[in-house]
Amino acid sequence: MSEVTSLSIKRNITIRAVVTPAWKEEAERELSNAISTTDQQLAQLEQEGQQVVNDVRSQSANPLDPRVQEQVAQVQQQVAAKRAELEEQKRNLLQQQAQVRELEMDQIVEQGQIESFCDLRVGDNLVSKMQVAVVVKDGVVQSIEQD
Repeated sequence: MSEVTSLSIKRNITIRAVVTPAWKEEAERELSNAISTTDQQLAQLEQEGQQVVNDVRSQSANPLDPRVQEQVAQVQQQVAAKRAELEEQKRNLLQQQAQVRELEMDQIVEQGQIESFCDLRVGDNLVSKMQVAVVVKDGVVQSIEQD
């Protein structure tokens, strides 16, 4: 068996952004769009849920039949669960929007992650190789940090 002295590994790289007026404006616009989309999804959910309930009732000879009532209750329960999920999503977006508004200029915030590959050799510090961050300001790389 031969000994390997290096290999290529995949790692996550943290993207950190410097808060600028342009960054803040873009972040708020993205969050506002996401909130608007969530509101549209909520309205569509209510409309479609009501339509399904109406269809179930109109397709039955006796809308008061317990089986029809059970179907209607199931649809309403599914709509309520999805509504709760969307409302939670909207609450989170509104909270993020408030946090963005409170950020100070030149503050550094984590914006996400990307993946990259790096070469790992015998004797390298694995932890150090895995802990890499890129700092960007208005999309321009300012620094690449490795612990």
